[in-house]
Amino acid sequence: MGVMKKDIRILISGGGTGGHIFPAIAIANEIKRRFPSAQLLFVGAEDRMEMERVPAAGYEIVGLPVCGFDRKNLLRNFAVLLKLFKSMRRARAILRDFKPDVAIGVGGYASGPMLKEAQKRGVPTLIQEQNSYAGVTNKLLAARATVICVAYDGMEKFFPAEKIVMTGNPVRRTLVDCSLSRDEAVARLGLDARRKTILVIGGSLGARTINESIKAGLEVIKSHEADVQVIWQTGKYYDADTREALERSGARNVLRMPFIADMDVAYRAADLVVSRAGASSISELQLLGKASILVPSPNVAEDHQTKNAQALVAKDAAIMVRDADAVVSLARLMIETVADEARLRSLAANVSKMALRDADSHIVDEVEKILQKRR
Repeated sequence: MGVMKKDIRILISGGGTGGHIFPAIAIANEIKRRFPSAQLLFVGAEDRMEMERVPAAGYEIVGLPVCGFDRKNLLRNFAVLLKLFKSMRRARAILRDFKPDVAIGVGGYASGPMLKEAQKRGVPTLIQEQNSYAGVTNKLLAARATVICVAYDGMEKFFPAEKIVMTGNPVRRTLVDCSLSRDEAVARLGLDARRKTILVIGGSLGARTINESIKAGLEVIKSHEADVQVIWQTGKYYDADTREALERSGARNVLRMPFIADMDVAYRAADLVVSRAGASSISELQLLGKASILVPSPNVAEDHQTKNAQALVAKDAAIMVRDADAVVSLARLMIETVADEARLRSLAANVSKMALRDADSHIVDEVEKILQKRR
């Protein structure tokens, strides 16, 4: 492309959870694939996990001292506002020094002040909304955004319709590129290919309710030792607690780990997945065509996980269990569902139909359009 003679400079902002960081890195990787000489700079929140994950992926990151508003204790918000003020100032300095051609926001604390400042300075902005229910930050940024990339239908409730492009959410390439068969994946985990396999994921930090539900259901799980096995990812916070519970139960059909390094293998082995309903988890289930039981987290902004899950339930593409009901009902429901071959097949087929493939590539197509207009 003739327009790309000078090195392009792209700023990517956001983070806070794995669900924001993986898409950001996937977008960066696709930019690098197309424009090897592109300069990329990430901007995150100072004490969040992006400050480790982004450098580990080989990119430079700058932190802003930003944090979320405290909805319960309003006095604390004085400190929040002070941090916000400092973040705006630092964002202005970053823009002055880095001079990006485009700023991309993926949601999370840092993307608000960073993209707001970029818009004030006339830098074109692309925002990526991962959920079926738009977050506050992205709603505030939408009016002056150049393009808004989404993963669900009906987003014109939140955003100007003419700016919306349906791209889907980028997921980690390793998950999609795994070449193992189901049985090979099961064998690699040291499990038995003749048993149905349930993968239980607590998310990058572990989910208390899901862990409590498995703990409460260990007797039920143990009683199905002959035909069911469970891979239980607990998150590091719950490592000791869940280890003790498992040892006490004596269940031998549970493979417990605080963190799963080879998520691609675990997904491939699973006949059924139990997970929170964060946007990135749902995109993974869609792309991999996995039957799932979703337990939306109630402590997220605007209860967006419930809305994400309902979008799947409406298409018979997942089963949803309320957080409040999970401890009592989840284990039994898992066992019943994984034994029902026809149900697993229809859930998997329906969720697969919802998949939007190559989202990273479609998003970078939009970045390219912005760059061409700028030149």
